[in-house]
Amino acid sequence: MEQFDLKRLSIKLILGIGFTLGFLSCETPQESTKSLQVSVLKAAFEQYREPAITHRRFKHADLQPLIEKHSETFQVSTLGQSVEGRTIKQLAYGSGETKVLLWSQMHGDESTATMALFDLFNFLEGSEDDYAPIRNAVKENLSLHFIPMVNPDGAARFTRRNAYGIDLNRDAIREVSPEAKILKAAREEFAADFGFNLHDQQVYYNVEQTPKPATISVLAPAFNYKTEVNDVRAKAMQVIVGMNRILQEVTPGQVGKYNDAFEPRAFGDNFQKWGTSTILIESGGYPGDPDKQYIRQLNFMIILNALYEIATGDYTRFAVEDYFRIPDNDNMLMDVILKNVTIKNDKGNYQLDLGIKRRNEETGNGTYAVRGTLDDVGDLSVYYGYQELDASGKTLSPGKVAEEALDSLSSLTPEKALALLRDGHLAVKVNHAPEDGLHDLPIVVLHQQDSIPHGITTGSAANFFLKSNDQLTHAIVNGYLIDLQKPVIKGLKQRVW
Repeated sequence: MEQFDLKRLSIKLILGIGFTLGFLSCETPQESTKSLQVSVLKAAFEQYREPAITHRRFKHADLQPLIEKHSETFQVSTLGQSVEGRTIKQLAYGSGETKVLLWSQMHGDESTATMALFDLFNFLEGSEDDYAPIRNAVKENLSLHFIPMVNPDGAARFTRRNAYGIDLNRDAIREVSPEAKILKAAREEFAADFGFNLHDQQVYYNVEQTPKPATISVLAPAFNYKTEVNDVRAKAMQVIVGMNRILQEVTPGQVGKYNDAFEPRAFGDNFQKWGTSTILIESGGYPGDPDKQYIRQLNFMIILNALYEIATGDYTRFAVEDYFRIPDNDNMLMDVILKNVTIKNDKGNYQLDLGIKRRNEETGNGTYAVRGTLDDVGDLSVYYGYQELDASGKTLSPGKVAEEALDSLSSLTPEKALALLRDGHLAVKVNHAPEDGLHDLPIVVLHQQDSIPHGITTGSAANFFLKSNDQLTHAIVNGYLIDLQKPVIKGLKQRVW
């Protein structure tokens, strides 16, 4: 123990020499360490980010050359095959006594942490630069096993379940699927001390009783129905407290604690039960980050920080009680909430709130379209929106289809589409639709149907205007809220109807 402490002290001194310049404004050594650590993690991500991965929808084949690129530094092995015969690879790194298993994309459409792992591979493979003390601490004190894509068949379709239709995270006991057998065997053969269970969650999770999204949710899973805390689970909680410290500096108030009700079929709960201190990371939503590239950075930062604190033993300085101070997450967010909208019908007027969610629909050719629908109507005062508009005094108004059909969309610019919106035209008809059936214009595009899909009941397509004193003020196009006076048009990805 005495030798280990001296080694840890030398690492910290080297880090202080290497990174203190430019960060001397903090008043105390403790604050300096915190700011320094976050700054170092951010800089490391920028330097080692994997440039070949630029979006969330990559497939098994896209990762294979990236895995091969690391085969000289990492020990690459094939653990087995998926239902459809895709290889499940493992990358091993380090020679330390503490064993850590990290696995990602157990659900095929949950790829944020997978991206971060390849950034981390680049970092661990780095040369003797300013980050060498961090890298060496990890390499010398930890043995790391990474499984970056547990469910390659689901990733091929960008769907949650595997080719059997099984949720792999509910197959830890029966092991019906080959992927579940592979993951369970990987833990047993490795006898992992720590495990990182890496997932994505819906972007509609918020930090309980706040409008802030739960950009990252964490959990030290329970190992029994009583949700007791033993030494194994306590270690996971301490590691999470260290991760939360980093996150509160960069995304304050946007960390939620996942429900710890025991799930006897889940891998995280069972790994905890079997003696592996398991940390669940769930990547949620962040405004303006639909492809989760910023959340990818957060994953890199907290995983690297956690590995370093496990390697040095620093995680033990955190109190388990601080884990329970992390607020719970909730599921009360929507993309858009319109409050106090006036609805007119033949029986009179009434007011209600409209809640809109925009969900991705896979097109089957590697792309996706966004579909905005009314998720709820009525009193939505307990909900929060990424965008909210007090529509008091505004009336819902249906839109019209432009009288003249277009031959194609090539002549329609965003500016012309906005002009049509301001004239009360919510849609245009085209004779020839784009080959992929998608567009990014701020207007509804019709090809196979003549009328605009719309309604004011749950599940209806969110396409309508808001007007005040007979003047159109806002357009809601496929669930996107557009201020007709100050339009902000970006990120639209719509289907042609």
